[in-house]
Amino acid sequence: MSLTFTLDPAVTPALRDGVLTLWTDVSNAGGAVGFVAPVTAEVIRPELVKHMAAMAEGRIRLLVGTDESGDVAATAFFSFNTHRLMKHWVWLYTVMVHPSHQGRGYGRDLLAAAADEARRFDGIDAIRLTCRGGHGLEHFYGSCGYKEVGRVPAAIRVAPGDDRDDITMLLPLD
Repeated sequence: MSLTFTLDPAVTPALRDGVLTLWTDVSNAGGAVGFVAPVTAEVIRPELVKHMAAMAEGRIRLLVGTDESGDVAATAFFSFNTHRLMKHWVWLYTVMVHPSHQGRGYGRDLLAAAADEARRFDGIDAIRLTCRGGHGLEHFYGSCGYKEVGRVPAAIRVAPGDDRDDITMLLPLD
């Protein structure tokens, strides 16, 4: 079984609800995707609405991975730079694989699909992403070809007394 990846899928209620469920489930499983468990879909919904609005404006693009049932199993969002000196790379963020699908190589598949799509974007030479320290994510991304290019110690406060590094990773698309 593998995932089917689609860039810029039609935004339907099923897609919206699938991404919201994915984001909630990943967050509650301890995933570093902008929220801290426990979290409800209602807490995440406003952030998803912002993403969907930016998608409608063309500032963000969504890559979604669906399983054999057609359910949303993985996502990554591309964000384009507006600064004239930084338009040659994109941000990749909210990179998620549903906890029930983890350990099957789908994270690697998602990152490979994201790189393939980014190579098709006009004038894009690299992908940047950030990850929260304390999860070993920089090692996972490193094993997928990303290089650590920056780290801000204790930049992310998960809870009082629990500060994590904000790690920047880069994947050249040559």
